[in-house]
Amino acid sequence: MKKHLIAAALVLAFGAAHPAFAATPAPRAENAYLSQEDAMARSARVSNVDYTLQFTLTGKETFAGTTTLEFDLKDTDQPLTIDLDKATIGQLVVNGKAVAPQYNQWFITIAPQDLKVGRNSVTIAYERLHSTNGEGLHRMVDPVDGRVYTYSHFEPAAAHQMFALFDQPDLKGTYQVTVTTPADWVAVSTMRESGVKDVAGAKEWTFPRTKKLSPYNFSMHAGPYQVWEDNSGPYPMRLFARQSVAAQVSPKDWFTYTSQGLKFFDEYFGVPYQFAKYDQLLVPDFLYGAMENAGAITFAEGRFLHKETMTAAQRQSLASVIMHEMAHQWFGDLVTMKWWNGLWLNESFASFMGTLGTAEATEFKNAWQSFYSSGKQAAYVMDERVTTHPIETPVPSTANAFDNIDAITYSKGASTLMQLRHLLGAEVFRKGVHNYLVKYSYQNAELKDFIGSLGEAANRDLSGWTKEWLYEPGVNTIQASLSCAGGKVNSFKLLQSAPSKDMPTLREQRVQVALFKQGKDGMALSQNVAVTYKGAETPVPELVGAACPDLVYPNYQDWGFAKVTLDQKSFATAQAALGKVDDPLLRAMLWQSLWDSVRDGKLPLNSFLKTVLANAPAEKDYTLLGDIVGKIGQSKYYLDKMGPSAARYRSKVGVQLEDMAFKATVAASGDSNFQRRWFTTYVNLASSPAALKRLADILDGKLVVPGLNVSQDARWDIVARLNRYDVRGSAALLSVEQARDKSDSGQAAALAATVARPDAKVKAEWLATIGDLQTKLPFSRIRTAMFGLYPAEQGALAEQSAGARLDGLAQVDQAAGPVYMRAYAAALIPAACTPASVARLQAAVAAQTGLSAGTRRALLVTHQEDERCVAIKKAMTE
Repeated sequence: MKKHLIAAALVLAFGAAHPAFAATPAPRAENAYLSQEDAMARSARVSNVDYTLQFTLTGKETFAGTTTLEFDLKDTDQPLTIDLDKATIGQLVVNGKAVAPQYNQWFITIAPQDLKVGRNSVTIAYERLHSTNGEGLHRMVDPVDGRVYTYSHFEPAAAHQMFALFDQPDLKGTYQVTVTTPADWVAVSTMRESGVKDVAGAKEWTFPRTKKLSPYNFSMHAGPYQVWEDNSGPYPMRLFARQSVAAQVSPKDWFTYTSQGLKFFDEYFGVPYQFAKYDQLLVPDFLYGAMENAGAITFAEGRFLHKETMTAAQRQSLASVIMHEMAHQWFGDLVTMKWWNGLWLNESFASFMGTLGTAEATEFKNAWQSFYSSGKQAAYVMDERVTTHPIETPVPSTANAFDNIDAITYSKGASTLMQLRHLLGAEVFRKGVHNYLVKYSYQNAELKDFIGSLGEAANRDLSGWTKEWLYEPGVNTIQASLSCAGGKVNSFKLLQSAPSKDMPTLREQRVQVALFKQGKDGMALSQNVAVTYKGAETPVPELVGAACPDLVYPNYQDWGFAKVTLDQKSFATAQAALGKVDDPLLRAMLWQSLWDSVRDGKLPLNSFLKTVLANAPAEKDYTLLGDIVGKIGQSKYYLDKMGPSAARYRSKVGVQLEDMAFKATVAASGDSNFQRRWFTTYVNLASSPAALKRLADILDGKLVVPGLNVSQDARWDIVARLNRYDVRGSAALLSVEQARDKSDSGQAAALAATVARPDAKVKAEWLATIGDLQTKLPFSRIRTAMFGLYPAEQGALAEQSAGARLDGLAQVDQAAGPVYMRAYAAALIPAACTPASVARLQAAVAAQTGLSAGTRRALLVTHQEDERCVAIKKAMTE
């Protein structure tokens, strides 16, 4: 310690530049995470990395592996660390010499005297437990047939939970794999296997060496998967799923969207797909929606398996995610960020390109409308929170890699790229992307490299745009300001405002400003102009002299990323004449303006619900209906959180909403997409005795709704709802359904129904299980319990443990890792929609200053949203 203090003093006294007094790098911190500083120091010394990997998988809880790393080393001045998590090391050989491992369960330290300048070889033989939390080499036992399945997941930095390596994105390497598996298994990796042979009742799979990849883009999966193949296109395609769920897979849809995407991206990027074959795997217990492993993409079963024919919305979701992960094969896998602060660009670009590809290459031409209603609205919500952040933010260590991976990263980032495409022109933008991919193929790049390629293609300096959009947080608000005389517009300007004094940035942006007149045939577009605005006020002289409009929308067709505030007349028109607007995207935007006003405490929730009851049943756009019923669900959530103070109104409007949804379900008997959307809404709204009785009758067949298929998924939805409200006999129905459906998804559904029961004993038992970090339950089950434990209407039950949960937050945060805390903090920080609850959360914010960054953000968000709920309750007029 003294030596470091003396060195620091000498640097201060004589200057760091003098070689005689250069500071000695501090040793790597003894913890599970890799800091950016340590990663950069390592990549400055190490290059030309090649891995030779051997795995022995038996299906049991542990697996064995041997990693041989070969790499060039610039110097031997310092030790070198190699990442490997919680393994038992059998042998360590460095440059042909057996060495006693210096190992702390997170990384191995190789002493300088065992290394050499130039080419080095390190071989590590080890054993390790399979993971059960969705990271590393995850293992799952299928409850239906006892078969064992494994798959790998490495993002952001979990490859060292499977093998020894330099687990950082800017040390790309090649990977040659050999894996021994049980005889009935298949193995899948980045490359297609080059050989399979029988070995003592098992199979040995050999895979050729890959091209250069960042560790998190490499993968290896193995198990007795069902396999489908399609070799009709230039790249062989395969699809994998567990045997017990194979009947739920629609290979035709998967292969159709995949082949459409590969053709589109090959043409758009002007760079052919690089990984020779295209494998996609449906895997259990997955933490996220999907993962872009090069050539072997994984997808969450829970999101993409359905026990009846997919709806149009489910097929569109599938197409969109296939496109998103496919875009990553170029942007993320072929060209990769240097460090995790650049992860947003991968995700923003894939979100943008995934939506573009879905809209232009598949049947779902309205993909941008879906993007507006889902991802973009989530980004607006996050960008207004106290925890908002720039699109690109510092990431001090791998512990923080996912702290800011949210809707700002994905959807705001995608929106800024769409905006940049409008500013530069579609073809210039495409050319810049092509040049970037060609220049940095198989390398690591930074934001300046991407923006530089676009700027060169456009012959424009984009530094100002980059600062405004990527390094400054917050969403701006735009509003039309106009005056009329004699039926004509005599002045018109766009007003832009910043979120606060702390976020004063006013941005340059290109939007369309549209004027509408209401006539006997509905709302007609009378004039539309494209405007590039900047600053607080931008005159729009092109609209002076136009007929005075009934409605102005200053972000027509959703070019811009800005919150729209309607002028007073336009707001009144939107509230009164939603059904007269023909354009579904404009209609969606007007619905959003009304909902924004509810969330801002300006429009009473009961007034919004009057608009819902008057307009929702007549909605004929399937995508927009999904948006509207989502807002109905959020409305119900707020009403339930309001507790006894809103009981009378909640009871009255609840029955009205139930009746609306059930009548719409019956009326849609000829259209399964609409019928299933309305029926799901009905199930999610049902809380009155009459509605719950109707659900019970549908479940046992006493009531048959024409056209409605009560699938296994629908049966579980009904059982869960009946148990949530403790309908007589519901616990027995749960047991019957569990015996009927022994699948993994059936077990998860049964758990969700169980924990939602309004039973204090059940709550206490499951809260204890959640808090047991040594539980043998897979994390997917724990996560299901977390999010199902305290439904909105069970405020009194939630309060029984609220104080203890809040007081113990810091202790849980310290003991558990980021994967656990991302779920725990989102689900179990208590909020009761009362002034007392807001004050309790405020006190916790002030007192609990030592929380991890992610958990503290969750606490701040919970406090802010609890304040919002109180404000919405206060604005109610019934």
